[in-house]
Amino acid sequence: MTATDRAVELVNIAAEAAADKLAQEIIAYDVSDQLVITDAFLLCSAPNDRQVRSIVDEVEERLRVAGAKPVRREGERDGRWVLLDYVEFVVHIQHEEERGHYGLERLWKDCPEIPLPESAKGRRRDDAD
Repeated sequence: MTATDRAVELVNIAAEAAADKLAQEIIAYDVSDQLVITDAFLLCSAPNDRQVRSIVDEVEERLRVAGAKPVRREGERDGRWVLLDYVEFVVHIQHEEERGHYGLERLWKDCPEIPLPESAKGRRRDDAD
């Protein structure tokens, strides 16, 4: 089983939106073989809470235009780790400290990576310095 074409399309839209707001380390995984509740995860991070919120707003706006609305949002108040659940895929927007601490990439590294357009990969942490 692999992520649906629609899930991949929406992941790409979300990744582009995150990159436009200078998200770092954008990566997507096809988790459809491991989870029955969703097809894909999109992970990205930002160096501060304000930027996390900015990325969340842009991702939601672009996906709304594409006809997708989150069924669940978590973590928005703190701005440290916001989860947007679109059923077909889940977006994790983390403060870089949370990302380093929780290491979602380590948990999902065995899942296939979903290729993203070059413009949607975001900045590398070392590029931001």
